Amino acid sequence: MPKIDAESPTDDQAQQDLKSAKSLMKAGQIATALQELDDLLAKSPDHPDGLYMAAVCLRYLGRSDEAAHKLVRLKEVAPDFARAFQEEGHLLRAVQRPEEALKAYERACRLNPALIASWKAQADLFEQLGRLGPARQARGQAEKLMALPKELLDASLLLHEGKPLKAEALCRAFLQAHPHHIDAMRLLAAIGVRMGVLEDADFLLESALVFAPDQIDIRLDYIEVLRKRQKYEAARDQARLLYEKDPNNPVFLSHYAIESLQLGDYDLALDLFDRVLAILPDDPATLTSRGHALKTRGDREAAITSYRAAFAARPDHAEAYYALANLKTYRFSDEDRAQMKAQEQSAWIGPQERIYFCFALGKAYEDRGDYETAFRFYARGNDLKSRQISYRSDQMEAELKAQADICTPQLMQKQADQGHMAPDPIFILGLPRAGSTLVEQILASHSEVDGTLELPNILALAHRLRGRTSGRAASRYPAILQELSAEKLEDLGRDYIENTRIHRQNAPFFTDKMPNNFRHIGLIHLILPRAKIIDARRHPMACCFSGYKQLFAEGQEFTYRLEDMGRYYRAYVEMMDHWDRVLPGRIFRVHHEKLVADTENTVRALLDFCGLPFEDACLQFHKNKRSVRTASSEQVRQPISAKGLAQWRHFEPWLDPLKQALGPALTSYPDF
Repeated sequence: MPKIDAESPTDDQAQQDLKSAKSLMKAGQIATALQELDDLLAKSPDHPDGLYMAAVCLRYLGRSDEAAHKLVRLKEVAPDFARAFQEEGHLLRAVQRPEEALKAYERACRLNPALIASWKAQADLFEQLGRLGPARQARGQAEKLMALPKELLDASLLLHEGKPLKAEALCRAFLQAHPHHIDAMRLLAAIGVRMGVLEDADFLLESALVFAPDQIDIRLDYIEVLRKRQKYEAARDQARLLYEKDPNNPVFLSHYAIESLQLGDYDLALDLFDRVLAILPDDPATLTSRGHALKTRGDREAAITSYRAAFAARPDHAEAYYALANLKTYRFSDEDRAQMKAQEQSAWIGPQERIYFCFALGKAYEDRGDYETAFRFYARGNDLKSRQISYRSDQMEAELKAQADICTPQLMQKQADQGHMAPDPIFILGLPRAGSTLVEQILASHSEVDGTLELPNILALAHRLRGRTSGRAASRYPAILQELSAEKLEDLGRDYIENTRIHRQNAPFFTDKMPNNFRHIGLIHLILPRAKIIDARRHPMACCFSGYKQLFAEGQEFTYRLEDMGRYYRAYVEMMDHWDRVLPGRIFRVHHEKLVADTENTVRALLDFCGLPFEDACLQFHKNKRSVRTASSEQVRQPISAKGLAQWRHFEPWLDPLKQALGPALTSYPDF
C-alpha cells in the first residue's frame, strides 16, 4: 500500500517546475524538459515525481541506462511508486526482455490497479508469448478501466498514489451527479477504508448490493469491510452466500474459510482450506492462511508444516517466512536463512515482500547471536515500512494534550456515574508488546472471565465522535465529551456492551485488550463507570525495542522509527499519569517485570482489583487452550519466564535514538 500523503500544501516551486516540465514533454521538447527536471532534482534529489519524469525523458531520448539509474533511486526513496515499475516495464520491453517486463508491469498493477498502460502492455506481451488466457484477463482489466468515467479513473489513480482526500473530493462530486453509480459507490467505499472511515464504507457497499446484488466484486469488498469492523457473523453470512452459489469456486471457499476462522470455527475453516488445496494444490496463500488457523488453534507443529509447504511451493512467498518468525519460538535453519537472504536481495520482489523478509531475517540472525546483522535487517525493514505510512509524533502529542486539557477532574465529577452501569468489561491497555496478552491469558483462565480480542469498539466510537473534518478544522473529540448528556452516555455504554456480545461466551465478565484504548480512558470512564481498567506496563527499552522488531498487521505506525517509538512511550506515561490524577484508584497497573518475579502475589492483587476470587487456573494460564491471535500467542502457551526481559541489551549499541527520545520515562521506571 502506498504511503498516504497528509496532503498538506506542497512546495509551490517544485509543483510549478513539474507542471512546466510536463508541458514541455507534451510539446515534444524532451531535452528542455529534462533540463528543468535536472534543476529540480539538484535542489530536491529524492523528489519522486521529479525522478519519475526524468526517467521518462531519458527513455524518450534513448538514454536507457541513465533512465534505469533514476528508477533504481526512485524505488529506493518511494518503494510503492507504481509508475516506477511501469516505466521499468517500458524500458525492459524496449530492449526485448519480455519476461522481465511482464514482472515489472505486474508489480505496477499490484501497487496501482488503475494503470491502464500496464494492463495493455501485459496483454500485448502475453499475446506475443502465446499465453492467451492471461492476455484476455489483462485486456479485460484495461477495457474495464477505459470504460470508467474519467472522474472515477482519476480518483482511483489518486487513491493508489496515496492521495485519498483528493480522490474523495472527486468521487463525491461525481456521486452527487450520479447517486446510484455502482462503481463510484464502490470506489468511495475503498477510499473510506483507506482513511479508516469504515462505517461509511459499510453503508456504501450495503447500499450498492441493493442496486447490484449479483455483482461479486461488491460482495467481496463488503466482506472485507465487515471483517475490519469485526462484524464476523455478518461477514461469514456474506461469504456463505457466495459459497452456496458456487461451492467449488476456490475464491469463495477461501473467503468462507477465513470468515469461519474469525468466528473460531477452526474445523470448518481447515476443511475449507483443504478443499481449496484440492483444487489448487500447493497454493502458497492458502497454505499460509491454513498455517494461521492452526497456529491460532494452538497446533504449532502443524502450523509450521503448512508455512514451510507455502514457501517450498513458492520460495519468494515472504509472508510464510515471516509467519514462522512471528511464532517467536521457531528457529530458522542455515538453509532457510540463505534462501531468505537471496530472496530479499532480488530486484523482483515487491516492497511488502521485502519488508517480510527483513523482519524474518532479523529474527533469524538474532537467534544466531549475530546481533549487528539482526539489527541491520530490523532497521531496513522498519525503514521500508516507515515509507509506507504518514505518522507524525507532533500530531500524536497534540492529540494527547487535548485529552488532558478536556478530561479534567471537574468534567469527571460533573459526569460521574451517568453512563451504563454494567460491570462486565475489563479493559487491558497500554502499549503493544508490554505483556498485555499475558495479563489477558491469566484473566481468561478464570471461570468468570471470557477472553476476547483487541476489540475496536472504543476506537471506533472515538472516531465517530470526532466527526468528519476538512483542512485545518478542529476535531469535535474530545471536546464533545463536555456536551454529552447523561442519556447519551448511558446509550453509548449500552451500545458497547451489546456490540461486543458476539465475542463473548457465557461468563459475567470479559476482556477488551486493545492497547491504544489508553488514549480514551476518559471516554471509557464516562460511558462505563464500573468497568475495570488495567495498565500493562513494561520496561521502556524492552517494550519499545520489542515493538520495533515486530511487524504489525495494521496500525501501530509509531513503531517503525526508534525516535517515534520513544516519544510515544514517553507520551503514554505522561497520559497515564494524567489519568491517575484525574481518576485516582480507577486504574490497576501491572508491571511485567513484577509479574514475572512475583507471579502469585501479582495475580492475586490483579484478581482482587477485578473483584474476582482467586483460582489456581490463573497461575496455570499456559494450559488454557483458548485461541490467541496476537504475536505473543506461542509465548503465553508456555510457563512464565524471565528470559525475554533483557533481550534488548544485545542491541543496546544501536539504540541511542530511542534512549534520547524516552528521556525521563527511561530514568523513572521502577527497578524490580
